[in-house]
Amino acid sequence: MTLHRRTVLAAASLLVSAAPAPPRSAALSQAPRTAALSQAPRADDVPAPGWRRDQLIRWGDRVEFDAPKFDPYNPTDIAAATQFGWDASVIGAVPAPPGADGSARLVLAVAHPTAEARMMFPGGRDRPFLAGLAQGASILDLEQRGGRWQVADGGFQARRLTARTLCRLAGPATKLHGDAVQGVLAVGGGCVTPWGTVLMAEGDPVPWFDRLVTADRLYADPAVRSLFGWMVELDPLDPLAPPVKRTALGRLARAAAAATLAADGRAVVFMTDARPAGFLFRFVSAHPAAPGSPGGNRSLLDEGTLSVARAEGTRLRFIDLPPGPTARTTALDTAITAGATVFDAPRGLAIGADRTLHLACRGTPLRANPDAFNPRRGNAAGHVLGFRPEGGDAATADWSSEIMLLGGNPAVGGGVYPEDSLAWLAAPQSLACDAAGRLWIGTDQQGSPSSTADGVFVAAPPGNVVTAAYFAPRGAAIGGAVAVDGTLFVAVRHPGAEPGASFDRPATRWPGQRPDLPPQTTLVSLTRTG
Repeated sequence: MTLHRRTVLAAASLLVSAAPAPPRSAALSQAPRTAALSQAPRADDVPAPGWRRDQLIRWGDRVEFDAPKFDPYNPTDIAAATQFGWDASVIGAVPAPPGADGSARLVLAVAHPTAEARMMFPGGRDRPFLAGLAQGASILDLEQRGGRWQVADGGFQARRLTARTLCRLAGPATKLHGDAVQGVLAVGGGCVTPWGTVLMAEGDPVPWFDRLVTADRLYADPAVRSLFGWMVELDPLDPLAPPVKRTALGRLARAAAAATLAADGRAVVFMTDARPAGFLFRFVSAHPAAPGSPGGNRSLLDEGTLSVARAEGTRLRFIDLPPGPTARTTALDTAITAGATVFDAPRGLAIGADRTLHLACRGTPLRANPDAFNPRRGNAAGHVLGFRPEGGDAATADWSSEIMLLGGNPAVGGGVYPEDSLAWLAAPQSLACDAAGRLWIGTDQQGSPSSTADGVFVAAPPGNVVTAAYFAPRGAAIGGAVAVDGTLFVAVRHPGAEPGASFDRPATRWPGQRPDLPPQTTLVSLTRTG
């Protein structure tokens, strides 16, 4: 059960007024019962009772077979290009053929959005060329041994994508920009598609251009900027397949993506605009997806309709944008002309088995005028929305909406949750759905002063009652998650990176807690134990 819109909007108006104690109702609660686990930031991570946490791979661990041993005090270009990156966000998992011994296998795609000099390099002295190699993405081979998942060292599909990876451009914008580009930049999110590929969403490339312009000749030409900010598609099971930038999906700084199929089999891809006042986009392919392997869908995303979401009362309508290479290259401008609706820092997307599209809005204190989808002024705690397509078809124009929760601490006048929730959260950043209908929510308060650790929360049916599963260590945030057969794979981003911290003086040295090692972004698995 989600929260009824009118009830939530009424509660939200109370949150921004002087009313001292907003009333409870049968549908929501202003004050969830105290969580069974303290949410105060700690030097170590803390799984909730009934959960087991295993570490899978950390910054500096080998991805490609020839990667050197991790030496954070003497980093090299070859190490950065072949090791797991400094930052991480889980994109998704693709089933792989069983191993020779019959063991279950997965290929996991992980983005490396940033490489922050103050936390990555001794003394904080930037090395832009090396940083460009450390960002990008990792494709990991996982295998199940003794009931637990582990990274297969030097696996067949394992590879790194960096600022130097050769890519192909495809779709309408090749008429303007050609069909080749070197490098992927600022990949922050993405998804696995129903046809077996991985979509990697390039974010804002401008900070990387500013950083690389004097360090890498590939980025010295201003004209190269138009080759970034696209959706990148990759066949994760083919280690020789080049990444392809799909220009039909528009050029913009994306935060996340989610893919499904329309009722007639066409591909449908939803995308969030990563700006603080961002839009929600949708692409519908011109032709249905072919059954079978990704090889039969190599041009699936090269033709289709790009649209943007616009509020019509409490409903959402997708408005088609003009076709053609110029319109796709200037997708944000065409969306503004179409009257696109602004969301409070739209971030994570997830599609449930019931076809509901979930959207996480991380929140922005810049919000001055509440509306149907952004119901609070000065919204720094964020909220989660749910949209359902008319007739159950993801390609339809008209969608109904619900507000599932309003983030924030109910004890200090913020936060609205389903009744009987045991935990509260702030700044929802990433979302994932599992086969049981649970919605997994990862938070990222971006280092803002808080008494609350970022973590993983779950809204479980019936009722979408919110509980906590895991809390990250000091300075860390949650970089996405994916649920596979009872296991949740989660990226714990940049531990120790609190404001004022550095490589030499981090807020924690998790996960190793050794004085000779810096803190390390770590991919963990979470499994229920009771």
